[in-house]
Amino acid sequence: METQEVKNLWSEVKAELRDTVPTPAYQMWLEPLEAADYDGNVFSVYTVHSLAPQVVKSNYNKQITDAFKKVLGKDVSYHITFDAELADKYQKEKKKEFAKQKRSLTVDTDDSSMVDNLAQMQSSANLNLKYKFSNFVVGENSRFAHAAALTVAQNPAKKYNPLFIYGASGLGKTHLMQAIGHYIIFNKPKLRVKYIKTEEYVNELIKNLQHGGERNSRMDKFRQKYRNVDVLLIDDIQFLESKTYTMEEIFHTFDSLHNNNKQIVITSDRLPKDIPTLPDRLRTRFEMGLVVDITPPDFETRVAILSNLAEQAGLKIDFPVFEYIANNFVNNVRELEGAFNKVSAYADIENTDITLEFAKKVLNCEASKKALTIDKVAKAVGEHYGVSIADFLSSSRNQRVSSARHVAVYLARELTQKSFECIAEYFNKKHTTMLYSYEKIKDELRVNKELDRAVAEIRSSLKES
Repeated sequence: METQEVKNLWSEVKAELRDTVPTPAYQMWLEPLEAADYDGNVFSVYTVHSLAPQVVKSNYNKQITDAFKKVLGKDVSYHITFDAELADKYQKEKKKEFAKQKRSLTVDTDDSSMVDNLAQMQSSANLNLKYKFSNFVVGENSRFAHAAALTVAQNPAKKYNPLFIYGASGLGKTHLMQAIGHYIIFNKPKLRVKYIKTEEYVNELIKNLQHGGERNSRMDKFRQKYRNVDVLLIDDIQFLESKTYTMEEIFHTFDSLHNNNKQIVITSDRLPKDIPTLPDRLRTRFEMGLVVDITPPDFETRVAILSNLAEQAGLKIDFPVFEYIANNFVNNVRELEGAFNKVSAYADIENTDITLEFAKKVLNCEASKKALTIDKVAKAVGEHYGVSIADFLSSSRNQRVSSARHVAVYLARELTQKSFECIAEYFNKKHTTMLYSYEKIKDELRVNKELDRAVAEIRSSLKES
């Protein structure tokens, strides 16, 4: 097809999109797309925005495919390519244009927002754009946390600052946190958003503290990176535990942002007061806004999550399949999604429908349930360390008993996939104590080879039994 003809077709498609996509989003992501080629099956376009391929596919795929069908009368695939050379020219032209506009004091608000939005998206590229409020399934377990997160997204630094979201792993804390960032980027493009995992923050801090070169200059840049923002999202703050220097840096960053009326959102697997070694001055700051929790989803919410996953994947699945998965994967959303993805992947590979019988064959939940229990794991650990179940259940602080109990909790979580609540109930301990035990062994396994060997031996004994 001739180049001009391809361009004309693309102009018609864009005209359709102009009516179906909100104006700011259309101007930001779709207007700059240029036609490249069309072979009758795949329509190729290129972009000068590095994030456009991901953003467009994630947010406007249906509108684009519908527009192609309306213009061409058939379903057409499309491909978006980022052109780095043209992007460089585009940015230079935009800078010249805005410099000229500033001099004449007639800056166009919409274009300014577009450039600000692009810069913001590039600076926050570690946000996963699939995490939006629109695809977060709200249940009784997360209703309050969702409402608080949405309020923060709509009114950053006006209410609930900081917002502290806590709950066990895999329940949707990161989804809500990143949904806040995603919402602000698209609705308040002039605000600068920064998302970081605490572990990554720690590693970056250590790297900048290393000797050699301009250490002070590096540290100044590091601090400004997280203090010159409007919204800071810090994930998994429990990893701060025992990291004294990092706590000091976080404290000053928190104060700098809060004093300048900037929004802070934090997630953790436990309450601030349950994070060992957290200084009171940090704990009180984390608690000064709003602290909300997310708990494991109930049956109805689990079914709704599965139904939503099926809808997003374009799969038609009967309710008994959802019911089976929801009844067997109860601890968190992550394992629920894992089970769904496993079934749908096998169905795709075998080119078959997803029936109840097929789901049962793939997941084999009945066999898994018979295989291991918390009790079996605890007995195996007890035998290895010479500790009885009665010792585990007692309030003994004997080091041998305490160390063995930590290992039992870690392996119970890893091998049975039971929730921390279930494990806490078995050991007659607090939920937070189980979290502490699990994280302690997880951290020690990285450096303690003797412990690693012991855990491997216990795992092996459980497989043979």
